Amino acid sequence: MPSRKSLSYKTILTVSVLSLALAACGKGGDQQGGPGGPGGPGGQKGQVTVVTLKPETVTLTRELPGRTSASLIAEVRPQVNGIVEKRLFTEGGLVKAGQPLYQLDDKTYAADLETAKATLARGEASLNSARLNAKRSADLVKIDAVSKQDDETAVATLKQSQADVSSGRAAVQSASVILGRARITSPITGRIGKSAVTAGALVTANQADPLAVVQQLDPVHVDISQSSAELLALRKQIAAGTLTEATTPVTIVLEDGSKYPLEGKLAFSEVTVDEGTGSFLLRVVVPNPDNILMPGMYVRALVGTGVRQNALLVPQQGISRDPKGNATAMVVGAKGTVEPRELQVSQAIGDKWLVESGLKAGDKVIVEGLQKIGPGMPVDATEKGAAPAKPAAAPAGAPKQ
Repeated sequence: MPSRKSLSYKTILTVSVLSLALAACGKGGDQQGGPGGPGGPGGQKGQVTVVTLKPETVTLTRELPGRTSASLIAEVRPQVNGIVEKRLFTEGGLVKAGQPLYQLDDKTYAADLETAKATLARGEASLNSARLNAKRSADLVKIDAVSKQDDETAVATLKQSQADVSSGRAAVQSASVILGRARITSPITGRIGKSAVTAGALVTANQADPLAVVQQLDPVHVDISQSSAELLALRKQIAAGTLTEATTPVTIVLEDGSKYPLEGKLAFSEVTVDEGTGSFLLRVVVPNPDNILMPGMYVRALVGTGVRQNALLVPQQGISRDPKGNATAMVVGAKGTVEPRELQVSQAIGDKWLVESGLKAGDKVIVEGLQKIGPGMPVDATEKGAAPAKPAAAPAGAPKQ
């Protein structure tokens, strides 16, 4: 067995060799860019890209869900009884106000009109005779050729004939209206749907089921809902002067995410809050000349809620969240070092956050190079979008690398 003295000597020799190796590695590390070399934090500065905050005037918007509906809806119903003879329109087509839609069998109504006209003619003939008798009686009573009673009878007969003629004219007018209602017309201009009846069907006056429905689709209504709590908060901000009321048009976003090419206009807001949902109705009127928007479609509306003066917008890539969920940002301080900031953001506007507190105009927020820096580290900042600096020209006669 080897002696204890030889084991101690070998152990000391091994520790010495390891110490020399570690020392050599440390020097190499300094030369290669270790923590104390020119490549570490104690050497060259970190390179970051920043955005200098500037106050802006922005219009705050709120995206709200909604449904489209026709601006006018008319349910076509018969006003007289009859058998449908013809359907006079194309289903799904455009109809004009007053355009005939259905023709009912009107023979009975036409006969009633002729009867009324005949009655009127008889009454007019009787009136003419009574007028002549009354005139003759008035002349004879002056010379006592007829009694006063006969003269009064002639005058009464004249007035009765006049009443009969008035009644006959009303009967003719009524029969004409009823005959006209046998030809059912469109009450409004719009697009008509499918027909509920065909030729030969019996329809009755003021029946519950409509024969067809006509809808006016240009313009179209978009009914959206907004929380009453949001409305109260908005009114408080306007009263405090933080916001001014927005009058911008309303942008409609379709179901596939694309924007509708024409802008709408806010028409009115409901005066009653729904007890079940805590929201109230807003109605937007949107032009629809090409009938792209159809009743019942689900859309989203971008409604302007207010205009913010001197607003600060920070790119979303410059905002992160700590473990508690608070928003934080890294800025370049006055001494050129990295400073962490806690801030409050309220809503996203495009690809930026609207900052409520924690930053001010002129702050340089770091948006690129965040993975290579830490608080207190000196950095070289380049403004985002600025042209990169050109490298310095090598002195004359310098050897090429």
